[in-house]
Amino acid sequence: MTAIPLVDLQAAHAEVAEEVREGFDRVLATGAYIKGPDVAAFEAEYAEFSGVRHAVGTANGTDALELALRALRLAPGAGVVLPANTFVATAEAVVRAGLRPVLVDVDPEYLLIDPARAAEALPGAAALVPVHLNGQLAPMRPLLDLAGDRPVIEDGAQSQGARQDGRVSGSWGRISATSFYPGKNLGAYGDAGAVVTDDEELATAVRLIGDHGSGRKYVHETFGFNSRLDTLQAVVLRAKLRRLPGWNEARRAAAARYGELLGGLDGITLPGTLPGNEHVWHLYAVRVEHGRDEVLAKLHAAGIGAGIHYPVPVHLQPAFRELGYAEGSFPVAERAAGEILTLPLFPQITAVQQEQVAETLVKALH
Repeated sequence: MTAIPLVDLQAAHAEVAEEVREGFDRVLATGAYIKGPDVAAFEAEYAEFSGVRHAVGTANGTDALELALRALRLAPGAGVVLPANTFVATAEAVVRAGLRPVLVDVDPEYLLIDPARAAEALPGAAALVPVHLNGQLAPMRPLLDLAGDRPVIEDGAQSQGARQDGRVSGSWGRISATSFYPGKNLGAYGDAGAVVTDDEELATAVRLIGDHGSGRKYVHETFGFNSRLDTLQAVVLRAKLRRLPGWNEARRAAAARYGELLGGLDGITLPGTLPGNEHVWHLYAVRVEHGRDEVLAKLHAAGIGAGIHYPVPVHLQPAFRELGYAEGSFPVAERAAGEILTLPLFPQITAVQQEQVAETLVKALH
């Protein structure tokens, strides 16, 4: 059997290699390494892709979310509601912005933030951060209704190009953040991120804070830090953005194929799509009812690059002990953490590779 990676970054690179090489040569010839023309071009292209007027490139996705929160100028220490089932960076950004994470549980079917639990937490909070998980949007209409006048900040690190009721990820909240970590649907060749918004004032504030608080050289209007999108990464992202709709469609086809291969299999639950969502399948995460870790070990032994997202919920991480949550605080997220198993999925995955994954998984389960 041939080994199958969880994500095949080399296959994606092969499709853009020539265009990226030409772009790198252009940047190297001009020396425009910081704030080069490719950055402005990518920002304009990504804003259009996201259905908003403004995009601001950042050094990474965590910074993007922190900058979005800082631009809103919430009261120091204010509570920000977010789901317990997310990567730690969501909570990190809240803390780094001088705010307090208020965690809530997720729904048992899609593992997205549960509006009923959010409703219980929002009265004492100043903002809401829905996380679009695995490639599909959180239930935005009920969450926006619940938030009322409170700002909603989308964490769209896993949902580039996903839609809900026809509206694309990044266009629902007052401001939104995304990550271009290499393994994302739209991935750079290193760390990168962006903030998107329709609000010109917020976009200006994000750009200012992310460039040392400076709109003019050596004039620092506010306290900031250094979080700018690198020009070479912008070259990569421009090349990949042109292919992203096609790549997302390939991901949907691969997810459908897994559904055919694994449907009705005892011992696992396949991921579902929230009604109204157009999924982009950043991750294909099944749930193994019993012995997930043993199944994972068997897949690895057979050369299948499966993974786990995320084995320890945010509230049980040592770094967030001071939030005061104990085991049992968020039972749905905690149960999911012990069951989730992510299968290989990327735009270039073949039917033969997926059949091999499915066959190996069946053997591992039984």
